[in-house]
Amino acid sequence: MTSSSLTPMMSQYMKIKAQYSDALLFYRMGDFYELFFEDAEIASAALNITLTKRGRHNNLDIPMCGVPCHSSENYLLNLIRKGHKVAICEQLETPEEAKKRGYKAVVKRDVVRLITPGTITEEGLLNEKENNFLLSWKEEYGFYGVSWADISTGEFFCAKLAKLDFISLINRVLPSEILSSSETEKDLESFSLNENIIFSALPEQYFDELLSQKRLEKYFDIKSISIFGETTSVEICAMGALLSYLEITQLSKLPILAPPKREKSDLYMRIDPASRKSLEITQSLNGTLKGSLLDAINCTLTNGGTRLLQNRLNCPE
Repeated sequence: MTSSSLTPMMSQYMKIKAQYSDALLFYRMGDFYELFFEDAEIASAALNITLTKRGRHNNLDIPMCGVPCHSSENYLLNLIRKGHKVAICEQLETPEEAKKRGYKAVVKRDVVRLITPGTITEEGLLNEKENNFLLSWKEEYGFYGVSWADISTGEFFCAKLAKLDFISLINRVLPSEILSSSETEKDLESFSLNENIIFSALPEQYFDELLSQKRLEKYFDIKSISIFGETTSVEICAMGALLSYLEITQLSKLPILAPPKREKSDLYMRIDPASRKSLEITQSLNGTLKGSLLDAINCTLTNGGTRLLQNRLNCPE
C-alpha cells in the first residue's frame, strides 16, 4: 500500500500505524476513536461493534469501526483483557488551527500512550485488590535476572534466580505481561505459564548491561546504582529493559517507581505451579477468587490490605 494511493488523512493514519504495527491504533477523529483496515476487523469482532467502511482503496472498501472517546475505557478494558495492545493517537491541534496551514491541511496527530496489559494506570481498567505486574527477565549461565513492577502502585523488585525458582516466582507474581529479548522469547513456552499472560519481545540491546545501568542512574537521578546494594549484571539488565519499555509505552510521562527491592529465593517457600494450583491459594480450580483460601480468610478493610495478604499467602516465609 502506497501513501500516494490514499487520501492525506489515511496517509497520516498509515504512517502512524506503521510505528505501532503490533497494537490497535485508536485514531482520534473528533469525538470518536476510529480504527481502519485490519485493526477495525479485529476490534469489531473483539468488541462486538458494527464494522462499517470509509472510502475505497484498490477497488475495495476500507473497513472502519469506532468508539466514543467519552466511554472508551470500557472498550479498552475488553481489548486489554483479550490480549491486545492499544496505541492512543490524539489530535494535537484543532481543525481551525490546521486550516491556517492550508485548506486541505490534515490535523496533526500522534500517539500519546501505548496501553499494554502490564502498563495500565487508569483506575477504571485495574482491579485494585490485585497487583498488576509487568515482568522482565534475562538468562545468563543458567541463572535468571528478573525484574517486576506495578506502575500503578510504584512497587519495583528484582532477583537473581535458578530456573525452578524463576518458574515459581512467575506463578506467584502472575504478571499481566512478560518482557524478554526477541532472541529468547520462545524459551518460556516450555514453562507451562498462565495462558492469560501476554509476551512482548524487545530488541536485544535493551538488555545491555551498560545501557541498563545508565538508564537506572538517570531514572532515579543517582550517581551509581551501588546505592541499591548488591545487584548482579542480569538483574541490572532486567531492570533496565523494564524501564526502557516504560519509556516506549508511557512516552512523555514516566511513572514514579520506588527504588528496587532485591528478593532472595531462600527467604520464601518455593511452591511449584501444580501444587499452587491444587492448593487453591488465591484462585480456585476454575480460576476465580471465590472458593480460594484468600477468599475464605480475607477480612481486610482496604484494597492495599488485600494485596498484602495475597502476597503473604503466595510466598510464605
